[in-house]
Amino acid sequence: MGSVAWIAGIGTAAGLAAGGCAYAAMWPGSRLFGDALIGPRRPGELALTFDDGPNPAWTPRLLETLTAYEIRATFFLLGSRAQAEPELVRRIAAAGHLIGNHSWSHPNLALTGRGRIREELVRTRSTLEDITGTAIRFFRPPFGARRPAALREARELGMMPVLWNAMTSDWKEPSGERIAASLTAKIDRLERRGWAANIVLHDGGHLDPGARRGPSVKAAGLLAARYAGTHRFVTVEGWALGEAAH
Repeated sequence: MGSVAWIAGIGTAAGLAAGGCAYAAMWPGSRLFGDALIGPRRPGELALTFDDGPNPAWTPRLLETLTAYEIRATFFLLGSRAQAEPELVRRIAAAGHLIGNHSWSHPNLALTGRGRIREELVRTRSTLEDITGTAIRFFRPPFGARRPAALREARELGMMPVLWNAMTSDWKEPSGERIAASLTAKIDRLERRGWAANIVLHDGGHLDPGARRGPSVKAAGLLAARYAGTHRFVTVEGWALGEAAH
């Protein structure tokens, strides 16, 4: 029985270790694999961030919405999409929005070798900097997936890793109202706890360059209408020198 118990204990420990690694690799709030910027203790501040673009069908409509509310947002762009839409990237930058690196092809960096991680980040950074003429200083890992090598590579390339604390499955939700309602609940809960909100929406799709993002764009407009008069919208750059992430 002792050997059985020992084997069972080994199995339990292995399961806990695997679960801990999965948590560290995927959960936005985990710091086990290193710190990342999420949001400081500044209730009333909101960062709208958009992943997987630029999208020629929907990013221009999103930019119109942000301009109407005088909001500056953060766009984490895929290098492959940016290469295909350089004028749209320049339009994002010209509107005063912050552009960040979201990798070239959207791999799961928790399962990617260090050489490819560096290639993904370097190629995207170079493409974005060539298009915009501006240094790229922020990086969001696809799926939020990371491991120590991914975070080290980003920092060695001069980019701060950025995660989030408010997200829904907006890429598959057909109702902009439901997306906005879910995010509103998260934003208000964070505010009650004394935290700023780092909000993720998607203006693009890593599997489809023309992905339908009407609901996400509508949700962004609904959030802007709800909070523009009472809260401060910022880019993540405004938090870079702030407190530790939540």
